[in-house]
Amino acid sequence: MSTLEFDEDGARQIQRTYSTADVVQQRAEVLALLAAQQGERVLDVGSGPGFLVASLADAVGAGGAVHGLDPSAAMNALARELIGTRPWARIDDGDALNLPYPDDAFDAAVSTQVYEYVADIPRALSELSRVLRPGGRALVLDTDWDSVVWHAADRELHRRVLAAWEEHLVHPHLPPTLPGHLRRAGFLVTGRHLIPLFNPSYEQDSYSALTMHTIARFVTGRQGLNETDVDAWMADLRERGAEDEYLFSLNRYCFLAVVQ
Repeated sequence: MSTLEFDEDGARQIQRTYSTADVVQQRAEVLALLAAQQGERVLDVGSGPGFLVASLADAVGAGGAVHGLDPSAAMNALARELIGTRPWARIDDGDALNLPYPDDAFDAAVSTQVYEYVADIPRALSELSRVLRPGGRALVLDTDWDSVVWHAADRELHRRVLAAWEEHLVHPHLPPTLPGHLRRAGFLVTGRHLIPLFNPSYEQDSYSALTMHTIARFVTGRQGLNETDVDAWMADLRERGAEDEYLFSLNRYCFLAVVQ
């Protein structure tokens, strides 16, 4: 098992992917569900290129505080550049297992596409509970890759590519177990939501088209897949687009919870 690691090029590819209309819409739904208020203290665990931190900073205003936390130096550099002149927002180095904050430090926390990469879920969620005040709320969003629908002509090659892609995650099927994990960490689950990513046609600046490149880079050399195999997989998907037979969908599972 080897999870994704981001150098500068990889971080900028994720930044571009997170700028697509698909993920912008996901981010808008996450922001609406978390409903950060003026003056609140908010934590983004796994803040990546910083889009959510910037939006949260605008929501809480100068009377609030927002911290983004990420272990990737390349991601943090992009995030610090993005948040710019918002002194009440900052990006910290660190990871979900050891949150560098005191008890009861935040009113709300959000974590999107992070816990699926974390080996010790009970510890990570206990840390999240610790840094939230009593009654503080959390929003956790992760993906189950069993939910992907992606039209490919060569189904066997497609199956092999997606099987190798699952190696980028510690928990490729985390969402069904998240409510139980949250309860055991001291949360009361108050909301369960589905946020689909749907690309009914092939567009170069869509989530699936850009993610295709991230997948290709990761799976080459894994599970017997060579560069020729991966190029053939990408060509197959692009051909579906050229013939107006393209379809991609993937579900994000979003859970709201409060500290009891």
